[in-house]
Amino acid sequence: MSKAESAELILKLYDLRRETTMREARNWMLSFFPESAADVMQAIMNPETSAYYRMVVTYWDMAASFVNHGAIDEEMFNDTNGEHFVIFSKVEPFLPELRETMGNPKIMANLEKLIMRQPDAKENLAKIRERMKGYMEARKEMTKNA
Repeated sequence: MSKAESAELILKLYDLRRETTMREARNWMLSFFPESAADVMQAIMNPETSAYYRMVVTYWDMAASFVNHGAIDEEMFNDTNGEHFVIFSKVEPFLPELRETMGNPKIMANLEKLIMRQPDAKENLAKIRERMKGYMEARKEMTKNA
């Protein structure tokens, strides 16, 4: 795969992220802060949030599979995206329990494989979780004062 082919696929993935329903799902996911595997399961089972959760998680897992299999250059992908780290950071602490509960050891396996190859992955995921909570609290305050 050439750098140009990687760039083309990354742009196609970007276009998919701009689709209206996907944009709504991504907005919902950014405001989702599970505190337990039960919170994630509730989002999965709730008819109002299930499609959003599944759409975002499977999108990023699919994109990660492209990288893991060499269809997209990993360095270029990580240089042009950061959202996959945010999404994975929300669910990562609960993955073992979710996999056991759902009877599926492959839940988010592609995304996990991609992200855990990064230096200091666990520490960075914890930092992302805290930073995102701070952003969302600031957003709430701005909305209150508007």
